[in-house]
Amino acid sequence: MNDQHTPAAVGSAPAGTPRNTRNTGPGRLLIAVYAVFAISASARAGYQILTKFSEAPLAYLLSAFAALVYVIATISLAKAGSTWFKVSVAAVLVELVGVLVVGALSIFDAVAFPHETVWSLFGRGYGFIPLLLPILGLVWLYRRRPSQGKSLGKGAR
Repeated sequence: MNDQHTPAAVGSAPAGTPRNTRNTGPGRLLIAVYAVFAISASARAGYQILTKFSEAPLAYLLSAFAALVYVIATISLAKAGSTWFKVSVAAVLVELVGVLVVGALSIFDAVAFPHETVWSLFGRGYGFIPLLLPILGLVWLYRRRPSQGKSLGKGAR
């Protein structure tokens, strides 16, 4: 087997245990950025909901939803296995759709968003990282997707 990740795996996991190549190299940085966003979005949403929920309930609930998506993406990107891979793809796709929809709505229906969320104006308040992050995440996931060809002939699935 000429797998570039084989030497690192020797002795590190029992045979048949799925290896996670999503949390290596640039993937570690991606996971770290997701973790930072999970923490910051959770803190922001918690503060907003506890102190001024009545001012902009939709915006603050969307901030809480964004925080949950970032938490799920962080955890699933760090975990091994095809199920976690699918959870990662779903979380990052939900994030991308959320950024695009909330971003557009916050421009075209500003009255509905009197206060910003993480995804408002396509993440302008966060340097547009919320818009760029899911794109980078999907590219990384595509490059690290489980290989069907390698596992089919070996009895592992």
